[in-house]
Amino acid sequence: MTLQRRRFLHLVAGAAALPALPRLASALDYPTRPVRIVVPYPAGIAPDIVARVVAQALSQRLKQQFVVDNRPGGASNVGTAIVAHAPPDGYTLLVVTTTNAINTSLYDSLDFDLMRDIAPVAGLVRLGLVIVVHPSVPAQTLAEFIAYAKANPGKINYASVGSGAATNVAGELFKAMAGVKLVNVPYRGNYLPDLLSGQVQASFTPILQSLEYIRAGKLRALAVTAATRSDSLPGVPAAGEFVPGYQAYVWDAVGAPAKTSVEIIDELNKEINAVLLDPTIKAQFASLGGANADDARRIRDIHHERNREVGQGRQDRAHQGVLNRSSRCPRRVGLI
Repeated sequence: MTLQRRRFLHLVAGAAALPALPRLASALDYPTRPVRIVVPYPAGIAPDIVARVVAQALSQRLKQQFVVDNRPGGASNVGTAIVAHAPPDGYTLLVVTTTNAINTSLYDSLDFDLMRDIAPVAGLVRLGLVIVVHPSVPAQTLAEFIAYAKANPGKINYASVGSGAATNVAGELFKAMAGVKLVNVPYRGNYLPDLLSGQVQASFTPILQSLEYIRAGKLRALAVTAATRSDSLPGVPAAGEFVPGYQAYVWDAVGAPAKTSVEIIDELNKEINAVLLDPTIKAQFASLGGANADDARRIRDIHHERNREVGQGRQDRAHQGVLNRSSRCPRRVGLI
C-alpha cells in the first residue's frame, strides 16, 4: 500500500508540474453540462475554499457550471468513495488532499483503492498551517503554550477534521516532538464555530481558513508550521524556532474517476493550470498562505521522504488511529 500511495503522490506532483497540454482531440466538446467537484470536507474548510475559487474560474473559462458538492465524513473517505464509483465521464471530480494519502496507511477495508480508482488531474495549492488557540488560553507564545500544556496534561483539546486527517497528524506530530499531551477532537463538520466559541481550545489549522479570525483577534496565532515564517503572518514565528525540526503543511489537488478519457483529463489539466497561473488567483492564494501549483512539483520529493519515514514508524497506531508517536515519527510532514 505504501508503494501505491507513493506512486499516486508522484503522479499528482507530475500533473501539477505539467505545462498546458495541447488538446489531443480537436473535436472534444467538453463540458456540455455542469461538472460536480466533490469536496470530502464541510464548507468553510480549506479544501472547500480552494475548490470554490477554482470552480468559479473554470465556470467562466469553460462556459459551464463547476459546482462544489461537500461530502464530509470518514476523514475524506465518504466523498472519495463517491468519486471512485462515479462514471468516468469527466462530470464528477474530486478534491484530493494529503489526508487521502494518509488514509492508505490507516484503513484496510475501504471500498475503493486510491491508486486504482482515482486518476490524478492537476495540483492546486500547497497550504501552510498555523497553530492557533482561543483567546481564553493563557499563552501568548508557543513556548508558553508548551509550558501550559505540560502543566495541564490531557486538559487541552484541539480540533481536527477527523482522526487520521492531516490536521490531526500535524497535532500528533507536535505532541510527540514537544512532549505534551493534547486531546484530539475530530469533527465531521466545520470545527471553526467551536474553536471560535472556546468549546475547543486549539487547532493546527490551514492559514487560509483562519487568517481573518486571527486578524480580527478572535483566534491567537502562536506559530506557523512551515520551515520559515509566512508572508501572510509575518509577525508569527515558525514552530521550528521552538520545536527544532517540526514542520507540516497540506496540499490539495484534483482527481477524476479512473478510466476518464485522456482527452478530458488533458483538457482539465490545461484549464486548471491556466486558472492557477492567473495573477489574480495567484495573489489571492498567496495572501492566504498558499503556494500555487507551479510550486507543487516539490511534493514528489517531500512525499518520497515522508513515505519512507512513515513506513518505518507506523507499525503501532495511537488510540485515535493516527501515526505512531515514537522517536521514529517524521520531523517534516506534508500533511488534509
